[in-house]
Amino acid sequence: MNDRQMPRRCVVWFGSPTDGECAALVEEGWLVRIGDAQLQEGVGTRRDDIVVALADLRCGGAQTVQAMDRLMADYPWLPWLALVPRDPAADAPGAERILRASTAFLTVPFDCGCLLDVLAKIADGQAQPAEGTDVPGIPGAHSAAMRVIATSLCKYAPVDLPVLITGETGSGKEVAARALHGLSARRERPFVAINCGALPSNLVQSELFGHERGAFTGAIARRIGHFEAAAGGIVFLDEVGDLPPDAQTSLLRLLQEGTLVRVGSTQPIRLDVRVLAATHVDLEAAVAQGRFREDLYYRLNVLRLRMPALRERGGDVEWLAQHFLDAFCARHPCRAHAFGRDARRAMRAFAWPGNVRELLNRVQRAAVVAEGSLIGAADLDLEVAPAAFGAHGSLDLTRVSAEREAVLNCLRESGYNISECARRLDVSRVTVYRLCRKLGLELEHLRKLASPHGGRPAAGMQRRGPPAAAQNV
Repeated sequence: MNDRQMPRRCVVWFGSPTDGECAALVEEGWLVRIGDAQLQEGVGTRRDDIVVALADLRCGGAQTVQAMDRLMADYPWLPWLALVPRDPAADAPGAERILRASTAFLTVPFDCGCLLDVLAKIADGQAQPAEGTDVPGIPGAHSAAMRVIATSLCKYAPVDLPVLITGETGSGKEVAARALHGLSARRERPFVAINCGALPSNLVQSELFGHERGAFTGAIARRIGHFEAAAGGIVFLDEVGDLPPDAQTSLLRLLQEGTLVRVGSTQPIRLDVRVLAATHVDLEAAVAQGRFREDLYYRLNVLRLRMPALRERGGDVEWLAQHFLDAFCARHPCRAHAFGRDARRAMRAFAWPGNVRELLNRVQRAAVVAEGSLIGAADLDLEVAPAAFGAHGSLDLTRVSAEREAVLNCLRESGYNISECARRLDVSRVTVYRLCRKLGLELEHLRKLASPHGGRPAAGMQRRGPPAAAQNV
């Protein structure tokens, strides 16, 4: 390509855009190409074009979802944007994979201005939060595991679809649900959290969906249930696997039809509410055992978010501990303001079976009992870890070495093209530059070593792009 020729911005739209949608994109400088997912057409483009593929799920059913899923799998290096109806074919194979693979998606009906904003962010490489960026309500999203969670939260929040949040007890499922609420357009409306396992078995229906006067003994007045109280907002069903069968049926009706019926009434009430659900048990096993409705499981499992255990979050342990200590000291007078070396080693070595909740409890207790300005391992009621696992221990050195090798291999495979490397690593271009600085990888030096022609790619070393079969649309 001639250096003076500007790269084109192109949307390959798999579906049927309206004339107004095409006109809005063209006016903003986007070239629009129409593709057919059923025909499995390729995505041909010039090497330096900025291309966004758009999966339009407004029309068609399960077959369209399956075809789109196959197409997205064939072109994983492309940024994908999805347009999804409020009630997609959730139980169609591939629906969840499409939503997970999309860089971003919009619920229809949508505003063309929002579509253009999302496209601009994708083109600028800003669709994912940069390394170290906090999501409101999710402190310490610095580890790789939590950066994935932060990205998913930003993608899921604007879409009015159910989210099933899984993870061990104490891993922060309700915190993630509240973050979704805070990032969504419903943030000014109610957020109602319900522990399904704590509801009295004989009052579950009444608590959730309300009752009419005289519906049962003791019902002396009409009662509004939790769902009606959350109208326009979000209901978070914690431990949803503990719901009894009759409540599961009522919840399924609400998700399918958008209506509920109070106990003692036959009049359906239309309700606008988004449902988030969480569980620490295996719902798939509960479905297999007949303890949970299969159709309800598919309705709840449209989007899925797995909260990682604290032991999977690397350096987040120390960051979170200091965050909890600072917050506690701001509310209560205490001597301790930081953690000693033995405490930091012990926290890194501990498995944290109670996850973030256990860390919070231990930090608060340690802040009270500590005699000096530094909290020790004994204050946390933890054993002192061997020094080999300290800040300069062999475990940390192995981790850094593995990270450096992974980034270096990805750079080599992508021909030292930063955009391609970022797509393969599923991070932003800024993060790739940061990783290179952190790991001592000098890009210009590496490019020169890879090329015998003064930094120009040698034969067989050109930047990798789509396969040759994809160059024909």
